[in-house]
Amino acid sequence: MIDNIFNDIKIDKENEQFIDLLKHKNIRIERIVSNGQSSPVNFWYEQEENEFVIVLKGEAILEFEDRKSFLKEGDFINIPSWEKHRVKYTSNKTSTIWLAIFYKD
Repeated sequence: MIDNIFNDIKIDKENEQFIDLLKHKNIRIERIVSNGQSSPVNFWYEQEENEFVIVLKGEAILEFEDRKSFLKEGDFINIPSWEKHRVKYTSNKTSTIWLAIFYKD
């Protein structure tokens, strides 16, 4: 079945949209749609999976303990497992559409 990454985009200023596109024992591919959301103050993701993330549309700032990374359309980053990170900013003018690939070593 063919689908499109930009189908069924929900514009919700209160909640991000998380859709699993593929789930397998060692990999999970997720589409995330953000509309101005960011991580709560003092909240850090620290997950057991590695995470490769690309911004397909929009922009965002990821914050790490020792740096911040500004991501615009087409930018990607690989976040190793257990590395603390959070979403500092996503645009509230346009949706930020992420493709996140979570994988285990």
